[in-house]
Amino acid sequence: MNLTIVGTGYVGLVTGAAFAYLGHDVVCLDTDEDKIRSLESGKLPIYEPGLDELMRLGKSKLRFTTDYADAIPGANVVFITVGTPLSGDGTPNLSFVAQAAEQIGQEMGDGYLLIVNKSTVPIGSGNWVESIVRDSFESKNGRRLNGTCAVASNPEFLKEGSALADSFYPDRIVVGSKNSRAVALLSDLYRPIVNQDFAPPPFLPRPEGLGAVPLVTTDIASAELIKYAANAFLTVKISFINEISVLAAKVGADITELSRGIGLDCRIGSRFLQAGIGWGGSCFAKDTAALVATGQEYGIRLPIVDAARQVNCHQRELVIDKLLEELKILKGRTIGLLGVAFKPNTDDLRDAPAIDIAKRLSIRGAKVLAHDPVALPRARKEVTDVPIHFKDTAAEVFDDADAVVLATDWEEYRTLPFGQLISKMATPVLLDGRNYLDRERLTAMGYRYCGVGR
Repeated sequence: MNLTIVGTGYVGLVTGAAFAYLGHDVVCLDTDEDKIRSLESGKLPIYEPGLDELMRLGKSKLRFTTDYADAIPGANVVFITVGTPLSGDGTPNLSFVAQAAEQIGQEMGDGYLLIVNKSTVPIGSGNWVESIVRDSFESKNGRRLNGTCAVASNPEFLKEGSALADSFYPDRIVVGSKNSRAVALLSDLYRPIVNQDFAPPPFLPRPEGLGAVPLVTTDIASAELIKYAANAFLTVKISFINEISVLAAKVGADITELSRGIGLDCRIGSRFLQAGIGWGGSCFAKDTAALVATGQEYGIRLPIVDAARQVNCHQRELVIDKLLEELKILKGRTIGLLGVAFKPNTDDLRDAPAIDIAKRLSIRGAKVLAHDPVALPRARKEVTDVPIHFKDTAAEVFDDADAVVLATDWEEYRTLPFGQLISKMATPVLLDGRNYLDRERLTAMGYRYCGVGR
């Protein structure tokens, strides 16, 4: 098929590269000329393991443009993957979606075109996008569209750091539309993934025992709500174990043992039951805020989702409380942060706990040193409102530090030469914000180890 991906952010690039690898002709469109020039030269604007290699494998099927007139005519399916950042009132800013829909309407021809919302959009956005497309087409052409296009919802469930595996070997694929032609077209597009009969990328083998992938077909509103509900449930699960971790610390229990004991219950499962300094990233905060705002629009309160957000905020302040407990005074102290990205295997800084913690520390008069193995270039460019001293090596955050906080559980941090680094510190306080390090080993070295809920 001929596919157009509108938006070359995280979702757009991963989606485009995956479909190009599967043999489709893909055009990735973005109005940012600098980004398109970089992509044409082979430079990616994001870090995602394996993405550069996948794009090289599909290079002959993948091209980039800034021109809607070049990208829309001739397309069978257009995916809208533009950003939907939060507005001041907690609702998603849909201006980029509206601009994309208007441009698509102006440039589409008379052949059938399926427009797919892959951006995370509020319930009802499918109808809204279709109305913009139709109005734009009719305004330019002076005639009605007469049913030659359809709008469907196909939410993404990509996890940063494992997005390629999530694309080729997903838990499920959700298609929202009551238009039989649209459902048939998307079913055909996803058939190799559903049947798992494609040749896997050499660097990403198919998981052993993986069978057919479930294809969930439903109406547009249900598909849109599935995305929000899934992310909200995950935030509730994380915030639940974080809330219990506070109680565990008070009564002398170990939250890592609690998580294991709870997670072995097949009705609960072990994933997303790791206590720490809270969730971050581009999705959880935005999607839970949007879900709460949608509820308010319909006169419905969502207190469980609201509570998950509150608990998450408290986990970041808990770091400050633990440091105060150990150091008594933060003003004039030097605190090192290991990790800046919101999770490992990404350079995404959106709603990163480390940035929020650094801000809280600087407000209290502390000097903050920070390192990240991947996100430093982005952090130095984007983090301008928080006085963080970014360091090129992890060892440098230990220099005269009164405490070091593990904020992101990068694998390389587990193997740091902690025995040598302790001598660089003013006070050997190590706060393991992810319960990731070897507590017994570090304690034996002389560190004052602090975990979360331990």
